Amino acid sequence: MNRRAICIASPSLALVKYWGKQPDGVNIPATSSLAVSLGGLDTMTMCEVNEGGRDRVEIDGEVQPESRFALFFENLRSFMCRTLEFSETLSHTKDPAALRFEVTSSNNFPTAAGIASSSSGFAALAGACAAAVGLSSTEDELSALARVGSGSAARSVFGGFVGLSAGAMHARQLYPPQHWPQLRVLIVVVRREQKPWTSRDAMESSRNSSPFYPAWVDSSEREYEQGVAALERRDINALGEAARRSYLRMFGTMLSADPPILYWTPQSVEVIRAAAELRSHGIAAWETMDAGPQVKIITLSSDLEAVRKLVAQAVPAAEFLVAVPGSGLRYEPETAS
Repeated sequence: MNRRAICIASPSLALVKYWGKQPDGVNIPATSSLAVSLGGLDTMTMCEVNEGGRDRVEIDGEVQPESRFALFFENLRSFMCRTLEFSETLSHTKDPAALRFEVTSSNNFPTAAGIASSSSGFAALAGACAAAVGLSSTEDELSALARVGSGSAARSVFGGFVGLSAGAMHARQLYPPQHWPQLRVLIVVVRREQKPWTSRDAMESSRNSSPFYPAWVDSSEREYEQGVAALERRDINALGEAARRSYLRMFGTMLSADPPILYWTPQSVEVIRAAAELRSHGIAAWETMDAGPQVKIITLSSDLEAVRKLVAQAVPAAEFLVAVPGSGLRYEPETAS
C-alpha cells in the first residue's frame, strides 16, 4: 500500500481562453477552451497521507494558506469515501474522512506569475493524492477533481491538445502530442514576481463588473470551433488568429472591469509588437497572454530561432522558456510504509 506518491504535471496553455465561471457550480467554465500541454515545464508534487492532523501544502518552500486548498481536499475525501478501491486499499482505516495530506510541490518555472502554475499544480496534486491512497482513478475522474482547485487544471491532467467545454465537469484530450510535433511555444518571461491579482479574483471581477463580459462569452464558442478546426489541419496561422482574438477579447473584459485590471508591462507590449513585425515578414509568431505579464508566442520549430532573436532584440532583459506539446500526468516510483 502506498502512503506516499510523486506526480508530475505540465502547465496547460489555453490557446482559446477559459475566462469566467458559471455561477451554479465549482469552477464550471462559462466558456470553452482549447489548450496545449507545455512539455518541458513541470510541477513536481509529493503527497504523504496521515491519519489525523491537518492538511498542509508547501509550494517552492512556502507554506500555503489552508483556505486555498480546503475545497479541494474536502472533495477529495468525499471522492475517496465513494470509491470502492479506496475502501479495499485502506480497509483498516476506521474513518477515511479523517485522513490528511502533507504536500510538497515545486515548479521549474515562475510560480503565480502568469504561466498557468495553478493548472499544473492542482493536476499534480490530484494525481499525487489519489496515488498515495491507492485510488484507481480514471483520467476523467482526476480531471474533475483537479478542476475543483483550478478550472484550467482539468486540462493539465491530459497531454497534447485538450478541450474543456463550457459547462463541462472534466476536460478531454483532442489530440496526442504527436499530432503536431513541430509546434513550439516560446514563453517570454518579462517579470518573475507574483502577479498583483490572482486569476480567480480577476476572473470574478471581470464577470461581475465588465459590461463586455456577456459579449465575450457569446463570441468564445466561435473562437473555440475555429481553433479546433485549425488544430485539426495543423494550420498555424488560422490557430494563431483565433488565439490572438481570444486573448485580446479576454483582456478587454479585464480592462473594462471596475476597477480595471492591467497585467501588461511595457515589455509585454514590446513583445506583442515584435510578434506583429515577425508576421509581417511571413514568420509564424502568434502571441497570447494569460492573467499575467508574460507573453507566449505560438510558432513552429523552423521559425523558433528567428522569433527568439527578434524578441531578444526588442526586450533584452527577457528570459525565454521553450515548450513542446507535452504529456499528461507522470508518476515517479515512491513508496513508504
